[in-house]
Parts: sequence; structure tokens; C-alpha cells
Amino acid sequence: MSQILLVTTSPRGLESYSTQIAQALVAKLQAAAPGTKLVTRDFATSPLPHVGEDYIVGRMLPAAERSAAQATSVALSDALIAELFASDTIVIASPMYNFGVPSTLKAWIDHLARAGETFSYSAAGPEGLVKDKKVYLIVARGGVYSEGPMGGHNFQEPYLKTVLGLLGMTDVETIAIEGVAYGPEAADKAVNGALGKVAALAA
Repeated sequence: MSQILLVTTSPRGLESYSTQIAQALVAKLQAAAPGTKLVTRDFATSPLPHVGEDYIVGRMLPAAERSAAQATSVALSDALIAELFASDTIVIASPMYNFGVPSTLKAWIDHLARAGETFSYSAAGPEGLVKDKKVYLIVARGGVYSEGPMGGHNFQEPYLKTVLGLLGMTDVETIAIEGVAYGPEAADKAVNGALGKVAALAA
């Protein structure tokens, strides 16, 4: 059975543009493949702990030598990694915060990026181990950052593509909802444009 992993990060709930478009995409994907399992991670309502000393030290120790706190921290990372590997499609919905991603999304990535688990090092450099995945990035921005004078300030999408590529996920499609802070008409236009892209991608 196929599995979709939906990651949402906006604290605005269903008012969130990124969440709305991500859910529309998931609905289309599920309609196209009935029986597909959906796993949802809402990091706005259920944030992960940021990695700390227990994780940093514990992941380097044999399991038998970890303290209880270290074992708990590493076990969370293990579960998130297993969830990622079990998913065929990953949908990540993210607003832009201060030109980047929310810290809750970064926390998830920090739990996933583990040498020997999701990527490895060789003489040729790092190699991603999370392969054969389809990833959709649903990114919402108050301004326009895909082009124009603010393009150089977009650290959201380049960061996500870079870190996903490190882990081996290179088949990445982006749907951007931009300019939503320019008023209701601009927001409606951006949302409708994104829904059109959802229809095309899902087809």
C-alpha cells in the first residue's frame, strides 16, 4: 500500500494558504490512488522538541550505553526516519518566516538528517539514502520571492531542496502561493493559481 506523508507547519490552521493547498493536493493524490494511506504531521499543534544534548550525544553511542533520556531522544528520531522511508510521497507545507522556514519544520529536518541513517559519506562526498520518493513543496509567502528584487532573499525553497537532496530526495515539485499580503484580490489570485497547479500535477 502506498503512503503519503503530509507535513504542515502553519499555526493558522485551515486559514493557512499552504495548508489549504497541501490538503487539496493530498485529496487529489488519494482520489487518483484509492487505498493510499495518509500520515499527517502537524508541527504547529504538535511540535517536535528541538534536538539537544541527549540526541547529539545519544546518537553516537551504542544503544546499550545510552541513558534513558538519550534513548528516548534517539527513538523519536528513529521513528520519524522510519516514517519517512515508509512513505512514497511527501507533501511539505510551509509558510515563509523571515525569508526561511518555521523552526518547527527545521526541528523535523534535524531529527531526519543523520549520517549512516538517511545519508552517508564516501570519497565522492555525501550520498542520500532516502531514494525513490516524490516530494511536493507547498510554500506560502506574503511577498513575491520567486523572481524580482526579493528573489535573493528566498532562503525557504533553496534550503528545503538542498537538505532534501542531501537525504536523496531529488524529485521535488514546488507550488508557491505568493503575494498573499498584497490584499484579498492578490491572495485569491495566488490561491487559484496554486489550485490550478495542483490539478495539473495530480493529473
